[in-house]
Amino acid sequence: MGLYDFIKNAGKALGIGDDEAPTAEALKKELDSHKIGSDKMTVEVRGDRAIIKGEAANQEALEKAIVAVGNTVGISKVESKVSVPAAKEPRFYTVKKGDTLWEIAEEVYGKGKGAKNKAIFEANKPMLKSANKIYPGQVLRIPEA
Repeated sequence: MGLYDFIKNAGKALGIGDDEAPTAEALKKELDSHKIGSDKMTVEVRGDRAIIKGEAANQEALEKAIVAVGNTVGISKVESKVSVPAAKEPRFYTVKKGDTLWEIAEEVYGKGKGAKNKAIFEANKPMLKSANKIYPGQVLRIPEA
């Protein structure tokens, strides 16, 4: 359980307004579209904050849910009230201009560990469709090394 920051104007647009928060229904539909095991989760929206509640099968499902909801235009914070067996604090990385997955892997895992970029890409599927299509402000899950 925690509160995670995102960039309100970066991400996938689900609604009509440029920086208005999407509806809870739109966020839940987006979350479920990724088929990450979010069927026991619900989403509430309060202003630009999304609150995810319910149960996740595992840590990976929780982290993917946070990233999928947070990387939506109009959402600046995601609060997790999701129970997870053997939960631990998720690790995230906010993409900066010019970043590549290789450089991110070297930054988070250490010099010479750029090849772990594949693990970061896999950890963010299906939200990431291509390792070459990340954007500044996007938040990525960082799996354990």
